[in-house]
Amino acid sequence: MLPALTRRTVLTLASGLALAACGSAGGGPAAAPTAGRVVRHARGDSTVPERAARVVALDTDALDSVVALGLTPVGATTVAEGAPLSRYLPADRLAGTKAVGTIGQPNLESIAALKPDLILSNQVRDDKRYDELSKIAPTVLTRTTGPAWKENARLHAEALGRRSEAEAVEAAYRAKVAELVTALGGPAKAAATKVEMARFLAGAPTRLYLNDTFVGSLFRDLGLGRPANQDKPGFSIEISPEQVDQAAADVIFYSVYGDAAKSDRSRIVDGALWKNLDAVRAGRVYEVDDSLWMLGIGYTGAGLILDRIRAALTG
Repeated sequence: MLPALTRRTVLTLASGLALAACGSAGGGPAAAPTAGRVVRHARGDSTVPERAARVVALDTDALDSVVALGLTPVGATTVAEGAPLSRYLPADRLAGTKAVGTIGQPNLESIAALKPDLILSNQVRDDKRYDELSKIAPTVLTRTTGPAWKENARLHAEALGRRSEAEAVEAAYRAKVAELVTALGGPAKAAATKVEMARFLAGAPTRLYLNDTFVGSLFRDLGLGRPANQDKPGFSIEISPEQVDQAAADVIFYSVYGDAAKSDRSRIVDGALWKNLDAVRAGRVYEVDDSLWMLGIGYTGAGLILDRIRAALTG
């Protein structure tokens, strides 16, 4: 029988040889173990790199986070086949980013070909694909998107290994909000101005957005007033051209999704009810970029929307 020390030595050597055999390909040296961190998210725990470098973003909020925190993603989904990536993001920051399908329908082969070290998405878009995505790379999902965008951005930062960068981005946003409130005349004056976001949709009723939305959260951060019928939890209310009185507000921001000719835009804005609204008579109606206000969900998008609000309300 071998002495205890010798036996331990033999076992250690055997274990090391077994690991080397498993970790080498074609007789080459074994790859060094990859260090990682455990991140808890909507689908459980995932072990991610200490500082991710090759990231695929499968929704616009994740894409915003990746860019805001100083990375160029290797891949991202688009809103439609052949559509560009988020146009409000700096083009040079998306140079080299490959399209990997559309939001909610990513191409798994295209994602795998990019050899990502992290995939970011949410349960609304990709919960049913979580297991397949996780076989490609560690996958971190938020529960949803929209009004939870700040919480989601913090999770993205945690997954990316960029918490200090995220703190700086958050601080800059808070400072921008505070400065804009001052420019609006202070909290009391901001609260006295009732604002709304309307959206004309091709083939669907017009929407007025409520508080549980991305844009609703920005209005709330600024302390802006809201029309009574919109100052409540929820996503949106729908109105017909005969219900335009429900769009009464001091200031109206609006956007168009899809073919304007297939929406109620003309029927509404050319009608007497619209022209009689206080905001319309005061010249305080502003068309905005739908792709930014509806899909620019993150600190980069939020900052640009604050700029547009400032131009409208202080110009």
